[in-house]
Amino acid sequence: MVKFMMKCFLIVTVLLLGVLIGMQQANEGMQKMRGYNDPSLQGAFHITDENGEVEASVLGRKVTSHDLEQKQKQLEDVEAFNLFSSIGEKLGNGISALFEKIMIAIGNGIGSLLDKI
Repeated sequence: MVKFMMKCFLIVTVLLLGVLIGMQQANEGMQKMRGYNDPSLQGAFHITDENGEVEASVLGRKVTSHDLEQKQKQLEDVEAFNLFSSIGEKLGNGISALFEKIMIAIGNGIGSLLDKI
């Protein structure tokens, strides 16, 4: 399950980066086609380094570590993921127990048939 999730995460990350790079290339192509720099056409991403501080903007929005920390705290406060995780764990344990009992019953049935032969 972990390998599958890692593969999915990797694929989604590669595709997202591909889309952002494609948008950046399209923006540069539009600027070359117009022949001048139009400030209304923003790039897909832009990274600046001023006075040792790195600032990044994705699709015109500035991304800072403070924003990411705030979103992480918000996710920890909600704890909605833990609710679904616990429900999934209980459901998985129940299904595993059910199939274990079914397999034991089938094994006992086959064993009793073989004893009769």
